[in-house]
Amino acid sequence: MKFVDEARVEVQAGRGGNGCASFRREKFVPKGGPDGGDGGRGGDVWAVADHNINTLLEYRYQRRFAASNGEHGRGADCYGASGQSVELRLPVGTVVTDEQTGLVLADLATTGKRVLLAKGGSGGLGNLHFKSSTNRAPRQKTPGQPGEHRFLRLELKVLADVGLLGFPNAGKSTLIAAVSNARPKVADYPFTTVHPHLGVVRIDSHASFVIADLPGLIEGAASGAGLGHRFLRHVGRARLLLHVIDAAPADSGVDPIRQARSLIAELRKFDQALARKPRWTVFNKIDLVDAFRREQLVADFRRRLRSRAPVFCVSALTGEGCRELMLAVHRHLTSKACTAAEEST
Repeated sequence: MKFVDEARVEVQAGRGGNGCASFRREKFVPKGGPDGGDGGRGGDVWAVADHNINTLLEYRYQRRFAASNGEHGRGADCYGASGQSVELRLPVGTVVTDEQTGLVLADLATTGKRVLLAKGGSGGLGNLHFKSSTNRAPRQKTPGQPGEHRFLRLELKVLADVGLLGFPNAGKSTLIAAVSNARPKVADYPFTTVHPHLGVVRIDSHASFVIADLPGLIEGAASGAGLGHRFLRHVGRARLLLHVIDAAPADSGVDPIRQARSLIAELRKFDQALARKPRWTVFNKIDLVDAFRREQLVADFRRRLRSRAPVFCVSALTGEGCRELMLAVHRHLTSKACTAAEEST
């Protein structure tokens, strides 16, 4: 199924029905008085988070959603029926924004969450409401009110605890396949990953977390180069970022440390909050590097980037170091310090 994580739609709530001006006309009941009923309410438009939906593909083909109008009031104290509401069933993690005001209307972060997007108009009043001791035959009535009309932007942000970032061919897809149940495409050419992949990492029968693999970033991504900038929003909810670096690049002229500095700069350009998230470094493909060279890489990385964040050396192909990395990630996610940091933000 094609992965679509952004869409624009138009929603129109229903208009309220008009009130009715009517008088009771019945044999042997002279001057029966007003009996016009109220109009019904217009239908609402709601957003509902549904865990069975994984993409916004449906909203690329249907762009307009309208609730039905309320019925008009009638005589004999008959009130109009309310209009039928409309539900937009969206993937969990979808953010709904009003395009005209920029206001976030809904953040569907939990399954089953239901948020009102457009309110239906109220029904008009029938002349039954206007009778009084001095106005015994009122002919006043009020029209129904229009429903809200909005143009909305839908953005899907996947719910992952950990996000994998890195340049193309760093081995992110191989790593997520090695540690989780995800099975992304793996090949020896850049930009193999063209949309995010989610995987569940099982630590034991009672402990697990979700990890996301994003398309590779390149220098200038924040300005539109490559693919990764389109999907950086998906790690906006992540509690930890793993920066995967190719420890043995095929091109001997490539400097892994320079690439790491470039990726950090792209994160800052895209979103300062994203750049401030906890970020660990993972040197991948260490099966191609001897032990002395590994120590040099880590020491050089810490010296040039002045980083005190944890650094891990793994081989996604052979599995070396992967288990230790996942255990450390799980300890971080369940630590009190991580929970306190999230609550403060």
